[in-house]
Amino acid sequence: MLWSLLGSKEDAHNSMVHSYRHGFSGFAAKLTKSQAKKIADLPEVVHVIPDSFYKLATTRTWDYLGLSAANPKSLLHETNMGEQSIIGVIDTGVWPESEVFNDNGFGPVPSHWKGSCESGENFTSSNCNKKLIGAKYFISGFQAENESFNSTESLDFISPRDFDGHGTHVSTIAGGSYVPNISYKGLAGGTVRGGAPRARIAMYKACWYLDDADITTCSSADILKAMDEAMHDGVDVLSISLGSEVPLSDETDIRDGMTTGAFHAVLKGITVVCSGGNSGPDALTVTNTAPWMVTVAATTLDRSFPTPLTLGNNKVILGQAMYTGPELGFTSLVYPENPGNSNESFSGTCEELFLNSNRTMEGKVVLCFTTSPYGGAALRAARYVKRAGGLGVIIARHPGFAIQPCQDDFPCVAVDWVLGTDILLYTRSSGSPVVKIQPSKTLIGQPVGTKVATFSSRGPNSIAPAILKPDIAAPGVSILAATTNTTFIMLSGTSMAAPAISGVVALLKALHRDWSPAAIRSAIVTTAWRTDPFGEQIFAEGSPPKLADPFDYGGGLVNPEKAANPGLVYDLGLEDYILYLCSVGYNETSISQLVGKRTVCSNPKPSILDFNLPSITIPNLKDEVTLTRTLTNVGPLKSVYKVAVEPPLGFQVTVTPETLVFNARTKKVYYKVKVSTKHKINTGFYFGSLTWSDSVHNVTIPLSVRTQILQNYYDEN
Repeated sequence: MLWSLLGSKEDAHNSMVHSYRHGFSGFAAKLTKSQAKKIADLPEVVHVIPDSFYKLATTRTWDYLGLSAANPKSLLHETNMGEQSIIGVIDTGVWPESEVFNDNGFGPVPSHWKGSCESGENFTSSNCNKKLIGAKYFISGFQAENESFNSTESLDFISPRDFDGHGTHVSTIAGGSYVPNISYKGLAGGTVRGGAPRARIAMYKACWYLDDADITTCSSADILKAMDEAMHDGVDVLSISLGSEVPLSDETDIRDGMTTGAFHAVLKGITVVCSGGNSGPDALTVTNTAPWMVTVAATTLDRSFPTPLTLGNNKVILGQAMYTGPELGFTSLVYPENPGNSNESFSGTCEELFLNSNRTMEGKVVLCFTTSPYGGAALRAARYVKRAGGLGVIIARHPGFAIQPCQDDFPCVAVDWVLGTDILLYTRSSGSPVVKIQPSKTLIGQPVGTKVATFSSRGPNSIAPAILKPDIAAPGVSILAATTNTTFIMLSGTSMAAPAISGVVALLKALHRDWSPAAIRSAIVTTAWRTDPFGEQIFAEGSPPKLADPFDYGGGLVNPEKAANPGLVYDLGLEDYILYLCSVGYNETSISQLVGKRTVCSNPKPSILDFNLPSITIPNLKDEVTLTRTLTNVGPLKSVYKVAVEPPLGFQVTVTPETLVFNARTKKVYYKVKVSTKHKINTGFYFGSLTWSDSVHNVTIPLSVRTQILQNYYDEN
């Protein structure tokens, strides 16, 4: 194909970047727009995808989620901690010398593994073992897009070895081996391990450090090649903590490179778990929204790091920090503001502290305020103060933002705006305000509440509003895991939450080898906690904080032990995915070529509301609608389930039948849901739930409904 287009075999060879052979047929090549157009017009071509780039999106996590090795009947013991499962990770590489990849006591590599361990810069096949069973790297797409990249001068390793640390960190969370007595400078101490600590890890490095821009980025061509190889190698789950920019592309999601690869992986029985993005708390920011992906939101743990601040009036305020240095005795405290008789510049905004003269901050602790939802604001404020000779910084910001340790143990303590205002009033009322900063402590359990993290991207889904995203939530704030140079660090992001779900998936796959990716996703979603493990409500941080809803955390907070025995699942197969593709208007020829068989969409086209997800989302209800769902019994052969509905406010929900009966001959039963609105105006989304129960299992899905009397699109008929 390329030969005929470009005119010579040599030009075709030079243009080629990757050839995809295992999960799907295709190639990546360097082409002009006109050449790409000519190929796209060929009848045997499904579509041409322009290359794009993706961003990179523990000691307490597993005990908090109830996944403990102390219980001999736990999921960990039932699955031998996932020893027969293989977790494929697409990321920045791996640091193989880390103790989290030790293979002490491991048995033979699973027989379905067909992969290998590639050698490269500072990495040989001997770096792999029975734990880290595979490592490959893919750089051609990155090099094609970054011609100035010099591989011989780059700080990154042209091999599977990790330079950034992100890949090693997420691998630890998903399947790291037990490593005792780990802490971050004495904080968050305990044993580090992954969700499936005896699962095997295969690393596919597709993300590279770009020295000129000081960023790590990932080419979609390289990601696709990594996914193609992973399908061939025999991984059971793909963990991808990467995401595109928002707003999302206006193309149908099947045309997205990573989404296409995930589609083929799922058809081969591989569950694909992706981070939901770090653009929260704004609505419509969730990424990786394809309905065959498991999209993960991030929550906090029941852990905090209280840091006492003692003011000169003896009032003690508890801030949050990861300060492990010595106590800073009473020190002059300043809020930079114009005293009214100066022509100098002053600013108490954290991002503008550089406007203040050094003498304003030298030898002092500086108070500043920020509205930024990102931890970088605190780090920059600390840099400004330290550079000016300051001794510490107190950052007043909205609650729930991720806490990040400042470099060199410089004291940077976060408080909320109310406490920050209290400190500000003290500085204005005192002639010589002072503050003492004590080292941080670790507090676990109640009264620390669980929250959806501020940065965690939120629904609704901007590409297909009837597909609920995110699917599920897991801890992703201040997660301690391995990084490069055999060290351990704390990181926050949905990048940390996604591998937690990947670890759970690895355990479920070890327990239920015959379950499809959709069945595994359903088990996770329908058994999730809608409260925290202590029964308290989960809040979603933002401005202001609110009770969490499905657009914040999908089905809720993952409950691994319950997911192992869900009773019923909402399953999906190839025909269901074809129904989805038809419902969103993908043409029949492209669907046929994509799925490998002739496809004819019904006329009228099927309703996307009938897609058998473990959720119901109705974004544009005008009057009433009836939809269907099908449940598959994976519990006792003889089971009787009854329905219970929590209808969204102002809606009537009727389920038919109200009782489902399963036996040896009846393993699948469908039911209908009729939803009607009582609202007379356009509304926002309201939320409820639908639960099937047999007194042992509770199979719960979220309901999200919005009334739209006046539709967004004008109908001339």
